[in-house]
Amino acid sequence: MSMKLDYKASAFAIIAVLALGACEPEEDVAPTPTPTTDMSAAPEIAPSPTPVTAEAAMQAALAGDWRVAPERDAFRHPAETLAFFGVEPDMTVVEIWPGGGWYSSVLGPYLKQGGGTLVAAGPDPAASDYAANSVQKFTETFIAHPETYGDINMSIAAKTSESLAPPESADVVLTFRNIHNWMKGEYADKMFKDAYAALKPGGILGVVEHRLPSAEEQDPQANSGYVQEAYVIKLAEEAGFEFVESSEINANPADTADHPFGVWTLPPVSRSAPREGEAPEGFDPSVYAAIGESDRMTLKFVKPLPAETVETDTTQ
Repeated sequence: MSMKLDYKASAFAIIAVLALGACEPEEDVAPTPTPTTDMSAAPEIAPSPTPVTAEAAMQAALAGDWRVAPERDAFRHPAETLAFFGVEPDMTVVEIWPGGGWYSSVLGPYLKQGGGTLVAAGPDPAASDYAANSVQKFTETFIAHPETYGDINMSIAAKTSESLAPPESADVVLTFRNIHNWMKGEYADKMFKDAYAALKPGGILGVVEHRLPSAEEQDPQANSGYVQEAYVIKLAEEAGFEFVESSEINANPADTADHPFGVWTLPPVSRSAPREGEAPEGFDPSVYAAIGESDRMTLKFVKPLPAETVETDTTQ
């Protein structure tokens, strides 16, 4: 079972720098959903007095009215995705850039039941007003309600940040639909290295990202929001990870990845015009709504065990 961690970058330390500003460009994202219940009266999720199975803990986490936009399960498949990554309720899990907390609203209650720990590695709140607001909303929604989400630790994951978590402390590191942002900021390689440093030997990196078809040319800044699967595997392997396997859990064959406003043309953002301008003539948003959310890769990587700890069969 994983131990609770003592973080210097606590929620209060992060909030203290919210007033600082910068001018990093803001990404297009869907409006942050809110939990389906009034969190001022949120139910308490008690750790199980006996070992809880992953299946039972997941069923309870998914059934709660604290969920953020549960209708998106049809495209995001949280139970299947987290099972594929091998996330157990007693683990220490780092979620990089949790955003509005869609996965955090599942992971928090899930890990709380088994005595696990969730670390939310968010953007630097000093980087922009958007980042500051994102951290503040996450704190108000999740950090302020340990009775439901557990005692979530916070850290910073950014271009100049130090570490996601203490070295070799995490069982699993997860990131959902964020790599294109890091590519745009030109620090994707750093984020993979930071994930590697945070993981225990044998720990798992789980990645979900909008998938660019292999026949298309990869934009180094991923301005469309789509990334080639091979490109992500290359980034991970260059950081030291070994590729384990992929899954089509989050695939959507209806998505061609060729849309007038990139991946943000599709739900849940559903852009219908440029940032500054009007919708192009003939633009029909219903076409993109019918596609649903993007086609996504789901990739599993492992931090290799040190050579001296790998068991070998010396019998003849």
